[in-house]
Amino acid sequence: MADAQLPPGWTLQQIADVSGDQEAVVLDPDRAVKWVAFDGADEVLQPEIVLGFHSLCLVKPVHDIRRSM
Repeated sequence: MADAQLPPGWTLQQIADVSGDQEAVVLDPDRAVKWVAFDGADEVLQPEIVLGFHSLCLVKPVHDIRRSM
């Protein structure tokens, strides 16, 4: 999990506090991520940051136009 990273300026404890999930984890971005569109084409994303919240994940793609999460 050497490539796992947090959003700039955040600690894992801050993420856990804000999300209310004390079991939040930083996950290795070396994984397959697929954006399943409600209408239109699905898209495969290359993750930069992946945060895990029980059975859900929050993903920031490498080419996201926003500066931070």
